[in-house]
Amino acid sequence: MINTEFLPNWTSAPGDTIIDILRERNLSETELAQLMGNTPDGVKDLLQGRATITIAIARQLEQILGASVEFWMSRDFQYRQDFARLYVIDEAWLAELPIGDMIKYGWLKPVPHPSEEIAACLRYFDVSSVQAWRSLYGEMEHIAAFRKSPSFDSQPAAVATWLRQGEIEAEMIACNPWDAKQFQESLSYIRSLTLVKDPNRFIPKLKKCCAENGVAVVIVRVPRGCRASGATRFLSPQKALIMLSFRYLTDDHFWFTFFHEASHLLLHGERGFFLEGDDIILTDKENEANEFAASALIPSEYQTALMGLRVDARKVIRFALHVGVSPGIIVGQLQHLGNIGHNQLNSLKRHYEWGI
Repeated sequence: MINTEFLPNWTSAPGDTIIDILRERNLSETELAQLMGNTPDGVKDLLQGRATITIAIARQLEQILGASVEFWMSRDFQYRQDFARLYVIDEAWLAELPIGDMIKYGWLKPVPHPSEEIAACLRYFDVSSVQAWRSLYGEMEHIAAFRKSPSFDSQPAAVATWLRQGEIEAEMIACNPWDAKQFQESLSYIRSLTLVKDPNRFIPKLKKCCAENGVAVVIVRVPRGCRASGATRFLSPQKALIMLSFRYLTDDHFWFTFFHEASHLLLHGERGFFLEGDDIILTDKENEANEFAASALIPSEYQTALMGLRVDARKVIRFALHVGVSPGIIVGQLQHLGNIGHNQLNSLKRHYEWGI
């Protein structure tokens, strides 16, 4: 026998019905509280499903709004059943999300009730249900790639949270239409920003320059469970997004990641979605982006001299000044090439701190 029982994947508190009737009768919540002999806060709890409809309350609603006592009792009972069934599922979803960091970083406001926390998270992701969220984020290849390496402990829900925050911040950035030629030409100016020590000075200039060419640059701190370094995609044919996490808080890693992401926009078209982090399996496009970033920071005419450098801080500094980039970028490339160890000359890198 086929079970035709309807089990919705959403809940509707009795308060939704009460609010509809109040609107029809042009009554306010304050007037309802007065008619019930209740407080405004008590009525708010009733409308939002935090207060259970007792027989006494059902009788009041029958007298004031109509419908029977049985209707109001049944309405409340059905809501409690649906909420209990769905909350088990939704609670598991909430456990996947980095709620603590979302609140700490100001992406989400604290709420007093679990049902409100679920609703707040759904609003954050701009989806109607957990099922809709899983359909949107659960199968994304660029998130799933983070699970291909056993040594890369990233959680897809945390990565999705980070990506969503990037979208939210990018929406607030006004950009000119995307112009690939002008963006590529601007990279020489952006390269000169590596010499600026203070992020409070170079980040606004970086964002402004990119926005003039159709690229919204956002720097979003990674929450617990996300180990992404950068991400790139087109939000529309006229607006691109470069997301940077500033995870390592050093100038060499920040600037290499930026130029790596910039190359995806220039080399790999408007349909790509690229997400970078430690131990991601390198594809041809990722290798191409790495080569682009390395040559953009240290042009080919300087590569022979670069290969001749070893552990000599003065020579590295002189070479960096000659090339026109920060010494930390030279150190990072020397470490990558194996010319020096990863524990050597790190004092030449600029180290930053988050303001929060």
